[in-house]
Order: sequence, then structure tokens, then C-alpha cells
Amino acid sequence: MCRPLGVTRGGYYRHLNKAVDHYHLELIEAVQDLAKASDNTYGSRRMRAALGAMSYPVSRNKARRLMKEAGVLAKRRKKFKVTTDSNHAKPLFDNVLDRDFAPNGSDQAYVQDITYIWTQEGWLYLATVIDLYSRRIVGWSMGSRMTAQLVCDALTMAIWQRQPKAGLIVHSDGGSQYASKAYRRLLKAHDFVGSMSRGSTGHNELYYDVVQLSLRLHSYLGYKSPNQFEIEMKMPRLELKKAS
Repeated sequence: MCRPLGVTRGGYYRHLNKAVDHYHLELIEAVQDLAKASDNTYGSRRMRAALGAMSYPVSRNKARRLMKEAGVLAKRRKKFKVTTDSNHAKPLFDNVLDRDFAPNGSDQAYVQDITYIWTQEGWLYLATVIDLYSRRIVGWSMGSRMTAQLVCDALTMAIWQRQPKAGLIVHSDGGSQYASKAYRRLLKAHDFVGSMSRGSTGHNELYYDVVQLSLRLHSYLGYKSPNQFEIEMKMPRLELKKAS
């Protein structure tokens, strides 16, 4: 090959040594993109799974080396700050969920909470509803105040989107918003079962684990996104219906 091209053998090998490893550069770029998309929350285990999902199969050690080369460092988890006040005289629900965080199917148990976001206009409060089965956000509402209407609107969105059946467990902390008459009426109108944690600490730790955006990969779901997990869980049922 060198002879017809008029290239010396030594020059050819020097060129090979200087050649850019484009695949390696693709890996570095993919790691940086994933880190940015996940707000730098992916450690080497999640990074390996995410790269594999993008058709870049690597070992965990390789993922760790790529992260170091790409200048990516996973952030430490921060607990959610308590935003609801449990010091009130309103009636509370029993803890029906009782730390059973792994239901057998979707729309069997939801968890609700409120967090806050700083904006140029001041604090913005975000109420969300998450399906414990897939860790998917199924309802949300935003407002400038933490009102009962805020949490009712979030649950109403979840009802509209998912159409859950009677008997659904809806779990929250003991905040006054969730003990309000409006919220209790909403649960009763759909025959849902209210459930509350007596202390805020355990609930907030649970909520931090599940309130991740639907495009994030979860160890609980086998490092799949909530959307992907739900689709795959529904596929066997669809295939069974076609066969029958």
C-alpha cells in the first residue's frame, strides 16, 4: 500500500500513532452530555448503564476513567428541605403505605410532596405526584403559595392523565395542605385511600429517591427511565391480547 502511494513505511506508522481516536472522543462527549442532562448526579454505575443504552458498551471502571478524563464529578445528594408544616390540629390519615415502596403495578400507590424553586420573581412552589411503581411524575402544579389548591391541582392532573381506579393509595407527609377539607374531598370523590407519614424525615428521604425527572435512569428500575420502564411492562400484556 505504501509503495503505490509513494509513502515510506516509517512515515505511515508515524501517521498511525498521530491519528485521532474519534470513537474515544465520542465517548468523552457522550459522558459530558449525560452529566449535563443529569445535573451531574450520575456516578460511574449509572454512567455505565446510560452509555450502554446509547450503544457505547463499557465497563464500570472504563466509565469511571472516562468521567475523570471528561472532568465529570458526580454531586452528592442533598435532602429536600421540609416545606410543609405538620403542626396543626386537622385530622390526619393513617400510614396505610407503611413504607411499602414497591407496588406490583402502576397506579396503585402515588406519593405527593411540595418543593420550591427560586426565580427572579421570588419563590415558586412545585407540587408533584409520583407513581411509586415507575417513579414517574404523573401530575404537578406550580404556584407562588403553598395552598391546598396547589396539591389538589397536582393530583387532579394525575387523575386526568392516568385515570386511576378506586383504592389508589395517595401518600404524603402530614402537612396542612394534605389534611385540608378540599384535599380530603378530592380523595373521597374518587374513592382513593389517603396515607400520611407521621414524621417528615423518612418521607423526605423517600421523596428524594423517587422525585427524579422521567428521563433519568433509576437503579430501582434496572437503570431505565420511568417512561421506558412503563412501556416495557405494558408490552407483554399487549402481546398477550394480540395472541388471544
